[in-house]
Amino acid sequence: MILHICGAADWAEVGEGAEYRAPSLGEVGFIHCSDFGTAHLPANVLYRGRTDLVLLEIDPAKVGSPVRWEDGAPPHPAGIWFPHVYGPIPHAAVVGVHEFRESDGGGFRLPGSLAHR
Repeated sequence: MILHICGAADWAEVGEGAEYRAPSLGEVGFIHCSDFGTAHLPANVLYRGRTDLVLLEIDPAKVGSPVRWEDGAPPHPAGIWFPHVYGPIPHAAVVGVHEFRESDGGGFRLPGSLAHR
């Protein structure tokens, strides 16, 4: 499974049978994703203070587009690679939607339902 961070309203607009297209798909040709161990990294850099986020839990086998593990954009200083989806994500490939908020102490962490995977 891979994860994608997006606004709850953006995901709510994707109907059954439709496809999710993040702005990055048009801008850089892929949708940025993470895994369970790295989702907090882009969240803590890009989304501080946002309270409207969800994590899409995506089954890469159901995406139907190439999923490539590559350097982040920009590359992470520790050389961590991230999954990039080179096409839209079908609604049916999203197997879970999880609220994603900063913890009380600050910073993003995986929700409890995902933390032990």
